[in-house]
Amino acid sequence: MYLIEKTAAAGGIEVAEADGVVTVRLWGEVDAALREQASQSMAHTLTSPARVVVDATDVTFIDSTGLAFILQVHLAAGEQGRRVTLRDPNRTVTGLLDMIGMGGELDLEDESVSA
Repeated sequence: MYLIEKTAAAGGIEVAEADGVVTVRLWGEVDAALREQASQSMAHTLTSPARVVVDATDVTFIDSTGLAFILQVHLAAGEQGRRVTLRDPNRTVTGLLDMIGMGGELDLEDESVSA
């Protein structure tokens, strides 16, 4: 298992790899304060051949920086022939994705079904 855990006072990004899945867990306020952590998380996520899941279950706020992170992971993984699954995002995340025309681009996974 590989783990990156970096947090700011109000939010964070954790990356863990286990059983052929890289899980990028976003929690709290996902904004510009997490830019450095996002870069490190992106680097590990894209160097692993594992399936990618972005877990947005615990996101309470996301700005354009956080949204850009999710989209960059999606686009870069797509260039490698991999799809990104977005796990149980709240309405804020899905609403913003819909607003910018990316609502149907990521596979959605309901955490209650996968648990």
